[in-house]
Amino acid sequence: MQSIKLKKRIGADGILHLEIPVGITDKEVEIMVIYQPLETQTQPKTPQQRGWMPGFFEEVIGGWVGEPLERAEQGEYETREPLF
Repeated sequence: MQSIKLKKRIGADGILHLEIPVGITDKEVEIMVIYQPLETQTQPKTPQQRGWMPGFFEEVIGGWVGEPLERAEQGEYETREPLF
């Protein structure tokens, strides 16, 4: 079994035309076609279109008003035996 992935455009007539050379002659083959329309998007999605609440980023970015955050010492880590 061979798999071929293509991107094609369906014409104004609503018909998809495929010409796929497979290198086989004079044999029966079973064909399966699965199609998925692609989203053609010229404008990037807004945060709301991506599922974020309106005003979320405006509230969160720069919202920390407490002491400056500092990363604590991470300490030592154990040395493990190699797996292989």
